Amino acid sequence: MVHRTARVALRVTPGQRRRCFGLLRSAGDVWACVLEVNAWRRRRHDSPLVGYQELCRELAASGPGTFAELDTTGARSVLRRFSDAWFGAAKRRKAGDLSARFPRRRRGLLPVRWYHGTFTLDGRRVRIPTAKGTSQLWVRLARDLPYPVEQVRSITLLSEAGRLFLDVTAEVPITVYPAGEEPDPGRVAGVDLGVIHPYAVAGPDGEGLLVSGRAIRAEHRMHLADTKARRRAVARRAPKPGEKGSRRWRKYRRRARLVEGRHRRRIRQAQHEAARTVISWAVRQRIGVLHVGDPRGVLDLPAGRRHNLRLRQWQIGRLIQVLTDKATLAGITVRLVDERGTSSTCPTCGRRVPKPRGRTLSCPHCHFSGHRDLVAAASIATRTPGGGPTTETAVVLPQVVTHRRAGRHLPGTGRSRRDPRRPPRTARGSVGPRRPAPPPGGESLAHTARIHNRHRTSGER
Repeated sequence: MVHRTARVALRVTPGQRRRCFGLLRSAGDVWACVLEVNAWRRRRHDSPLVGYQELCRELAASGPGTFAELDTTGARSVLRRFSDAWFGAAKRRKAGDLSARFPRRRRGLLPVRWYHGTFTLDGRRVRIPTAKGTSQLWVRLARDLPYPVEQVRSITLLSEAGRLFLDVTAEVPITVYPAGEEPDPGRVAGVDLGVIHPYAVAGPDGEGLLVSGRAIRAEHRMHLADTKARRRAVARRAPKPGEKGSRRWRKYRRRARLVEGRHRRRIRQAQHEAARTVISWAVRQRIGVLHVGDPRGVLDLPAGRRHNLRLRQWQIGRLIQVLTDKATLAGITVRLVDERGTSSTCPTCGRRVPKPRGRTLSCPHCHFSGHRDLVAAASIATRTPGGGPTTETAVVLPQVVTHRRAGRHLPGTGRSRRDPRRPPRTARGSVGPRRPAPPPGGESLAHTARIHNRHRTSGER
């Protein structure tokens, strides 16, 4: 059994929306209360309250009705989040990561989680628990749940860009295959992560898969261009530091948050589509183990303002996590290996190759030529998890490559592959509309050509 989470939007009335945001604000108050208590104890040189049990005892001592309509279960979920964050930071600092910080930042809205047995699911209607003595809070989901009701284990109320969502976590069994069609643990495929191709996969039988992420990259670029244009348009009426914004400015900020949330949802859905394509291909090939090259070491290297932005938008950790979740559900094992040198080493002679400008890797020593990402994926398939960067296993290069595209829902990913937000082309020299064909045996429908160097008779213009 594995746990899967689906995010579903809520359709609420103004009153329901006000109560839901009240629960999120009360959760933020619980978080702020814990921070304030620990600040007092720190000034008195006492040990902080960070354990989940001692935080729950402090919550019980505060009495009922302290945090408005938020019930005990929802408040304890906030305490659990604080305790996990504190001990996670302590573990990282003990391991030598001095960049880890303890939770000391206040939050206005904080997600609230309720576990199985505290909420009620009735089709698309959900009863969210509230404090004792308050009226029941029923909300409606925007779509049906992708899991059966008996498999749901928890729900989490959260807000994203001013919209209310419900994260539904369910316990889903691992996929069962017919005899002879299950993944074979002896068949290993390599996965190379990238920007232009989020996933490049090389199988054991000369099969390859390329998932194009150009639509995702275009969405990032167009979103950045739109954001800069909006900021330039409102820069003159932006409030000064310390001044309260006008109603027009608040409406602009609300619109900016909505656009930002929509952009994040688009990218998240495209990443899930890409990972689902890889797992479906692996199931058809009966691949039981995926060796994924882990390139997260490049995140620690300063590469300049522009390239650092590209690395941040790459979202390597999310790509690995999404692929791992879907592979676990399909019964496929994912192992992280060292990917250093796979995109710049010739698989035939083993020598270093200069980085190509395009996607074709050409070796100047043995004259080998192949797709750079597929060559890297084939080399990653031979790596040993936790081992060194090189192995003695022969590299099997893909001979048959399957091409797929991620993000079919993104703007401009139709047949034209052009973002509709871009202005139409008005460059000089365009072909323009085609002229109709001349009638058979008739004259041409083209305009009469002007001849500038012919001799004119007297009186002719």
